[in-house]
Amino acid sequence: MTDRPLRLSLFCLAVVGWAFATSARAAERPNILFAFADDWGRYASAYRDPRTPSPNDVFETPHFDRVAGEGVLFTNAFVTAPSCTPCRSSLLSGQYFYRTGMGAILQGAKWDPAIPTYPLLLEKHGYHIGYTYKVWGPGTPANAGAGGARTSFGKAGGRFNGFSQFVSRQKDVEAGKQALYDEVSGNFDAFLAKRKDGQPFCYWFGPTNVHRKWIAGSGKKLWGIDPDDLKGKLPPFLPDVPVVREDFADYLGEVKAFDESIGVLLAKLEEMGELDNTIVVVSGDHGAPGFPRGKCNLYDFGVGVSLAVRWGKHEGRVVTDFVNLMDLAPTFCEAGGVQPPDVMTGRSLLPLVDSEKAGRVDASRDHVVVGRERHVAAARPGMLPYPQRAIRTDDFLYVRNFAPERWPMGVGPGMGAPDGEWPTYERMRENTFAAFGDFDASPTKAWIAEHRNDDGMAKYVEWAFGRRPAEELYELGADPHQIENVASVPKYAKVRAELAERLSTILKETGDPRVTGDGSTFDKPPYTAAIQRRPRPKRN
Repeated sequence: MTDRPLRLSLFCLAVVGWAFATSARAAERPNILFAFADDWGRYASAYRDPRTPSPNDVFETPHFDRVAGEGVLFTNAFVTAPSCTPCRSSLLSGQYFYRTGMGAILQGAKWDPAIPTYPLLLEKHGYHIGYTYKVWGPGTPANAGAGGARTSFGKAGGRFNGFSQFVSRQKDVEAGKQALYDEVSGNFDAFLAKRKDGQPFCYWFGPTNVHRKWIAGSGKKLWGIDPDDLKGKLPPFLPDVPVVREDFADYLGEVKAFDESIGVLLAKLEEMGELDNTIVVVSGDHGAPGFPRGKCNLYDFGVGVSLAVRWGKHEGRVVTDFVNLMDLAPTFCEAGGVQPPDVMTGRSLLPLVDSEKAGRVDASRDHVVVGRERHVAAARPGMLPYPQRAIRTDDFLYVRNFAPERWPMGVGPGMGAPDGEWPTYERMRENTFAAFGDFDASPTKAWIAEHRNDDGMAKYVEWAFGRRPAEELYELGADPHQIENVASVPKYAKVRAELAERLSTILKETGDPRVTGDGSTFDKPPYTAAIQRRPRPKRN
């Protein structure tokens, strides 16, 4: 009993010390550089694990690795939704995607201006804000309404978004690459030119090159990534065949191009002498497109992303705390001296960034909640979504599929239609809407469909296109790629029930419409209304 006042005093001193450190950080009014790639999962050479062969073994991302090596590398970073618009709605607002109204869906999304967003809050407090390429999902004209950076700086061009398309056409590949690096630099220079003396800035760099489609063979031609080097290193739910290996090598090539653009921006900050007073954050909006269990899925391949944060040069740390990209909004606010609004459900990452600890820094960050509703409007009849939520911990992934009778990747041939009516290989490769509209068109998608009746292919077809039960449970120690559902296995009944209850509690506490009221909000208009397309200008 006698040491209780001492312990209480030490606790109070620790709290005061943390508050002082946080306020001192905020007083610095740092710049904020946020580099955010479309469709980039957790693929970078910094994530190599010598114990486990993976695609990270076959290519280098030196600039991302530098940010991580001089800052913090997060190994358990996730998005709230594996679709660009809801993910970005969540990121901008600092809230779960399902709290952002019409921002929770892709096509037909609209922004509620009553929802506070970090760029506009920072602008109100004196920051110069702007962006290049993409911020929100529905397109550049909507960025202001989405609480984005409002002013686009793209006068140097937008060719970087089609990196492999542009560079592959050039006689001199290296000269073609340099032209696009100059574009990145020129757009950043244009943004900086509008900045007042001494004014901190907040810049969103959002190229879309990692989003499909790419030039087949570009991974090897432009970057020397040999598809054969991926043999034995692909996730087990992908057929380890030449077409798929080349497709994945091309994907990694676009990641490599994005990494080179980070190098351009870092070099500019060093040239200005402002690198160490800039929070540099690098991440992506969800997992790989056009591959089974990636984009539009709640498995790690779909919602796990790369994340590195640098604020001043330090010895790099690897942090295993579970973080959600909605945590970035309160992080940026707090760093800029702005009180995060109470409505934000994200939690600032500054305590993790400022800590000197590695591994699990905050014991309460032992899970993350993810989900999705609608991606492509026409994927299912009536524009219905595929509603699902999940909770991911160190040991398990639990997924709740609210409408297991629906098709998670959308309807396609063979669902009441003769097998012979499947689209051709070429259509499945080029046209996302030919079948299974929530699964991007790709050579991988087309190859699986084309070979669906081959021996040994049934499991790949099921992983790619099949229905899912109401509940899924994966034990990550034995099944890191989350392909063996043990939800119905008796020995896991207690774990399943506990995670189901924990997920339900979090969803209710955070006001998820899927579990409040009658739970059908996202199944009704305006979420299922026809998409209002902007009229095209008349040509003379």
